[in-house]
Amino acid sequence: MDRAEKAVDYLNADYGVRSWLLTRDHKRIAILYLLSITVMFMLGSVFAVLIRLELLTPAGDVVQADTYNKLFTMHGIVMIFFFLVPSIPAVLGNFLLPLMIGARDLAFPRLNLLSWYVYMVGAAFTLWAVITGGVDTGWTFYTPYSTTASHTNVLATAVGIFITGFSSILTGVNFIVTIHTMRAPGMTWFRLPLFVWAHYATSLIMILGTPVIAITILMLGLERAFGIGIFDPALGGDPILFQHLFWFYSHPAVYIMILPSMGVVSEIITCFARRRIFGYSFIAASSLAIAVFGFLVWGHHMFTSTQSVYAAMVFSVLSFAVAVPSAVKVFNWTATLYRGSITFEAPMLFALGFIGLFTIGGLTGLFLAALGLDVHVHDTYFVVAHFHYIMVGGALMGYLGAIHFWWPKMTGRMYPEAPARISAALVFVGFNLTFFPQFILGYLGMPRRYHAYPEEFQVLNVMSTTGASILGVGYLVPLCYLIWSLWRGRVAEANPWGAAGLEWRTNSPPPTENFAATPIVEEEAYAYPLKEPEVV
Repeated sequence: MDRAEKAVDYLNADYGVRSWLLTRDHKRIAILYLLSITVMFMLGSVFAVLIRLELLTPAGDVVQADTYNKLFTMHGIVMIFFFLVPSIPAVLGNFLLPLMIGARDLAFPRLNLLSWYVYMVGAAFTLWAVITGGVDTGWTFYTPYSTTASHTNVLATAVGIFITGFSSILTGVNFIVTIHTMRAPGMTWFRLPLFVWAHYATSLIMILGTPVIAITILMLGLERAFGIGIFDPALGGDPILFQHLFWFYSHPAVYIMILPSMGVVSEIITCFARRRIFGYSFIAASSLAIAVFGFLVWGHHMFTSTQSVYAAMVFSVLSFAVAVPSAVKVFNWTATLYRGSITFEAPMLFALGFIGLFTIGGLTGLFLAALGLDVHVHDTYFVVAHFHYIMVGGALMGYLGAIHFWWPKMTGRMYPEAPARISAALVFVGFNLTFFPQFILGYLGMPRRYHAYPEEFQVLNVMSTTGASILGVGYLVPLCYLIWSLWRGRVAEANPWGAAGLEWRTNSPPPTENFAATPIVEEEAYAYPLKEPEVV
């Protein structure tokens, strides 16, 4: 059988739907996740479009205030819990992690399939909530409004998020056990790809942090359904307790979304710079440091609550400290680029875009860690801009870079390079035009979550909506050419980028067992310039 026949893509493989729904192949489960989260991303994008259309003019003339509340709530819930959190771990992590360490599958294949089904059940509850009227509490579900005052589908949405949390826990456990027990001979801890280190740190956050949000959402549901006094002051509860519990998970959750993208950027930078990664051990250690520090800074979301000024000062210092391991990564990526033989294929453009946007997002996070400044910009569009520079400019840029980098390995097909580069440029330009004006809006005092605003803010909002239009085109273009490539794209060889790593030493797409024989690792990670490896 020649290479072209081997490279027939999974989506066209001669197997029925039943074989997909009952598969235990980590690669197929990754593709099931890819299809699922793409649908959720498109749904979340529809909400974003309606939000930006409303903010095009100062008056609330597109939707009513209660509808606007539902739009930004459902946008946040869908994008965070059903796209950003599972995007890279569930799709790229599932597909690549066994390949990168020379394993034939994840440690628990049935558990892996179960995690996808759990995700789908949680998504179904949330979609039902959307169809039957939505929810208006904001994605943070702040009490006591969410437990007593809101007359929307809070309970159904909370059940959906509660169920989906178990998907993250199962995935995290599977990854940790796989990394510990299934590495190929010679694959020592300090020969692991940095993508694997990033997923190891992410998995620790998943299994330690997700139970907290699950229990918090469960308590919210119990109070709403049965009137048990946990968070509502009228029932003897404490709403600040909810904030502590919610942000104890939700700030580390930021790193669930961003750490995998950092791992992606490490892989792409070293490949297209044709240099060994600078400071490998420091980047690996910084991933673990971010995971640890992430659990210590939740209080900086509560500087304007009843928290004591002394606690606020401690959280402020810790929030500044968490920037250090992130800065280590940016420095080391920059040092890797220095004097590298750099080429600018589409994955590299997305990776460079990530570095620029994440750096802006990280630096503006220091503004929010400063007590005096945070009081001024709290709950303004400054926070919205900062959050999106990290989550969209960082996590989503990394996700797009990953999809483009490993698309040939996943499908056995190459996409056209020219539109891919155009897409990277559109996303970068559109993103900055969308969200940079919001820093100014926030500093000037425009509060978030309002569907009407003073006329003096209109010019900046028009700029933001224009940028969102460009950004939307930048997202649609890859959808078109990637689908096109499945049928018309050039057949991909085993290693189209000339990259280091075990995943490039097997066919594209990989066979069910990944490798014909267990590979043996005899050199350090990122051993550029490459020797010609044999396909195994």
